[in-house]
Amino acid sequence: MRLLLVEDEAPLREQLAQHLQNNGYAVDSAADGKEALYLVREFAYDLAVIDLGLPLIDGITVIKKIREQQKRFPILVLTARGRWQDKVEGLEAGGDDYVVKPFHIEEVLARLNALLRRSGGFASPLLEFDRLVIDTAKQEVTVDGVAIELTAFEYKALLYLAHRHGQVISKTELTEHLYDQDFDRDSNVIEVFIGRLRKKLDPEHTLNPINTVRGRGYRFELKSSADAE
Repeated sequence: MRLLLVEDEAPLREQLAQHLQNNGYAVDSAADGKEALYLVREFAYDLAVIDLGLPLIDGITVIKKIREQQKRFPILVLTARGRWQDKVEGLEAGGDDYVVKPFHIEEVLARLNALLRRSGGFASPLLEFDRLVIDTAKQEVTVDGVAIELTAFEYKALLYLAHRHGQVISKTELTEHLYDQDFDRDSNVIEVFIGRLRKKLDPEHTLNPINTVRGRGYRFELKSSADAE
């Protein structure tokens, strides 16, 4: 998932970005509110982590302007402020959850995963699609109860498609949400990932999880168990 990290403290920003990247996120970082709003205009994001105490444009204003642009991605608010009024203000501006500094990185990751699940319509860390199950907490995938060994980027591609099951996702969109800004978007690496995913998830061609929509992209065809409830 592609994530926007907005934090003015350079050591914390770099440390947090590294942890997020190590956990499968493609991260774009901004050191102030003005840069953050520029990135939001230029790129599509799945999530954002925004500090309230930003220079140039404060975090509350950044969140409000993001929502005014009809951007619906979840926002996790970071704040060093202890007053409950500040937390309420961040949520009322359009934030979806908050973490108070100092924090443990595990808490940030857990809250981000929960925000992603809810935005995709899932209440549980287990995303169940017929015989295929994605455990987002363990980052494991099984088919008929058998674990499937995936590379980090294969898993990220599968998770992005699964969160948008039934939707057609272009190769460009998938690339933008898996890689950092400077990745060569003309690369055919996405086609390779999709081909490998199909072979690993469905070697007998009985599940057909990912369909190619000619000239448009890919669609995850399996229905979520949550949809049937």
